[in-house]
Amino acid sequence: MMRVMEIEGFALKSGNRHTPTPAVGQVLIKVACAGVNRPDVMQRKGLYPAPLGASDIPGLEISGTVIALGNSVHHLKTGDKVCALVTGGGYAEYCIASAALCLPVPAGFSIQEAAALPETFFTVWSNVFDRAQLLPGETLLIHGGGSGIGTTAIQLAKAFHAKVIITAGSEAKCKFCVGLGADAAINYQEQDFVAEIDRLTGSKGVDVILDMIGGDYFPRNLKCMAFDARLVQIALQNGVKSEINLLPVMLKRLTITGSTLRARDDRFKADIARKLLDKVWPLLEAGSIKPVIHSTFALEMAATAHALMESSQHIGKIILQV
Repeated sequence: MMRVMEIEGFALKSGNRHTPTPAVGQVLIKVACAGVNRPDVMQRKGLYPAPLGASDIPGLEISGTVIALGNSVHHLKTGDKVCALVTGGGYAEYCIASAALCLPVPAGFSIQEAAALPETFFTVWSNVFDRAQLLPGETLLIHGGGSGIGTTAIQLAKAFHAKVIITAGSEAKCKFCVGLGADAAINYQEQDFVAEIDRLTGSKGVDVILDMIGGDYFPRNLKCMAFDARLVQIALQNGVKSEINLLPVMLKRLTITGSTLRARDDRFKADIARKLLDKVWPLLEAGSIKPVIHSTFALEMAATAHALMESSQHIGKIILQV
């Protein structure tokens, strides 16, 4: 048996489950740490059910030690220290992961730091670089620059020679993001980000927008976009509905897209994993980029970690230590 944090009603509680057994192409990981992400909070609230076949235990990223291999796993061995993107089950002592979605703990990284990598790095690479095709010299606007996704996107975009503008809800977050590498930061509590983008870009607009807000941000985003710009929607904190003026989409040749990662198959995610290992892991090991960790809680304090995430007072990642 293993300790877990499971959802009961709309709350998290301690429980015990049978330790799972890896199937073909899978490994069993003794979990050291698990990342906390907004999809976990949404799942707890009943707004984001686990995909068919996934564990109902929350937790989408883990770090730890491989302790058992399923059939057809050849590139990993027991004892390997890894971090992994999982479809659920991370808030537990043991977790099943697809072997193709396990990445080595970068040299020089603690096991805690490694747990802060998979969800945000897979998400940012897939959406900003694969889907939106951000190029060197282009300008990326990140809404929620102080989040785990935001702090990762700032560093990756700068590492690949793009300009970065972020929005955040406090001066402290704005200052932190500029220190992390952002070229400009807009406090949306005090400034109109549409007017600020117009000023900062000389009325040109930005080339790519990474948006986690949705709702009333959508028509405002369109006003911020340059010719041939791309908007990538990855979350909807302000709601799922908005009104759209199609004229600027036509006149400026805009591309509007979006994605969710959790429900994609392992083949799709494995392609991202290979790109991260090739292009990003060397940057991590060189110290060029590093995950921002705000705080760490014991597994049994997962509810406190969720409350912190919902308060939006954190900067960067929140981690559970198992």
